[in-house]
Amino acid sequence: MPEVTIRYFAAARAAAGHPTATADATSLADLISTVSTDRPELARVLSLCTFLLNGERATPTTPLPEGALVDALPPFAGG
Repeated sequence: MPEVTIRYFAAARAAAGHPTATADATSLADLISTVSTDRPELARVLSLCTFLLNGERATPTTPLPEGALVDALPPFAGG
């Protein structure tokens, strides 16, 4: 299974308690499930996020290559 890194921003970072994590995952859905297991607040925030894979928008079915960088971007307020 590929090892990937997820970077958390704003509310996702607060819910995770740290700025990054690494995990073994084959898809974005797999990564979300892995990092939020037994962490309901993180799961809630991630359900609202937009995700980028190496700078490109990703969906839950997006496959993750070895060494991928995923950004979890919650909705931002402001103008």
